[in-house]
Amino acid sequence: QVQVVESGGGLVQPGGSLRLSCVASGSIFSINAMGWYRQAPGKQRELVARVVSGSDAKYADSVKARFTISRDNAKNTVYLQMNSLKPEDTAVYYCNVDARTYSQILITVWGKGTLVTVSS
Repeated sequence: QVQVVESGGGLVQPGGSLRLSCVASGSIFSINAMGWYRQAPGKQRELVARVVSGSDAKYADSVKARFTISRDNAKNTVYLQMNSLKPEDTAVYYCNVDARTYSQILITVWGKGTLVTVSS
């Protein structure tokens, strides 16, 4: 089994910064991609940023130049540095991992989410 756990959410004022972390653990042979999605109240879940092994990161237009995704492959960890936060960034942020297990099974795993609230 593979588990994904996010951390780092919280309350921040507009213009502030937060750093989210996501750690994948368990029967992981390799990780193909790691990413962040978010879901605001009453809205569908949307891609925020994603990085595929060997490729450049991709970002939603709404977060480009403000958010940065990075991976630590040795730790099976992905980070999301969020700067210049806006109230519209308020959402539950979910980590998503595409991995291959030691049994050579391709899986997609979601974390339970971490709440980010941007408010004064």
